[in-house]
Amino acid sequence: MDVEGRRWETTDEPLERAAEIVARALATSGDAPRLAVAGGSAAQVLGPLRVRLTQAGWRALRVTWVDERCVPSDDESSNRGEAYRQGWLGPGAPVGLEVPLWLDRDTPEDAVRRVTQALTDELEGGLDVLLLGMGEDGHVASLFPGHPALDAQGWVTVIDDSPKPPARRITLTMPLLATARHAVVVATGEGKLSALLRLRDGDLSLPIAHVPHLTVVTDQHFAK
Repeated sequence: MDVEGRRWETTDEPLERAAEIVARALATSGDAPRLAVAGGSAAQVLGPLRVRLTQAGWRALRVTWVDERCVPSDDESSNRGEAYRQGWLGPGAPVGLEVPLWLDRDTPEDAVRRVTQALTDELEGGLDVLLLGMGEDGHVASLFPGHPALDAQGWVTVIDDSPKPPARRITLTMPLLATARHAVVVATGEGKLSALLRLRDGDLSLPIAHVPHLTVVTDQHFAK
């Protein structure tokens, strides 16, 4: 553990290790844990995570997404669409509840209203566990360094000018991410090393640095 209370896990099997940590966190989060999942490497953890949970435990999960591209679900860049195509979630792996951030029929305004209502009614305005990814610039969800969305005060917001395509995205905000008692970020590949070193050194310009209760799981071996 470093001086800021973050935990660091260096492993040659980051997906398996992340699944183990998340499973343990879910086990301490009540009968219907609230899990928010990112895309990319983080979403890949859902496969080994499902193996570690009982069928009843998996079906008890309440799942939402950390962020989503505002694209059709069959678009290759859709986080939710990819999870369904891979069978990590969806009809073949049903959970107790899923709150999609973006549906094909949505407008940005509709999506924010729908998701805000669902977060209030279905998730009681909070989360238990975060399964995150991290960009090479240290962004988390679709909250990018220096972007005004970092200061958004609602639970969910739409941005139209993402530095990474596609430009329009919907994302959970820092106030909602901060409600989780456990956060696990999967940061793999040499391209993440610079951001990891900056995180280690306490660089608060990185959005990931503002996520509390953070465990960093990485395949990059460096002195912490």
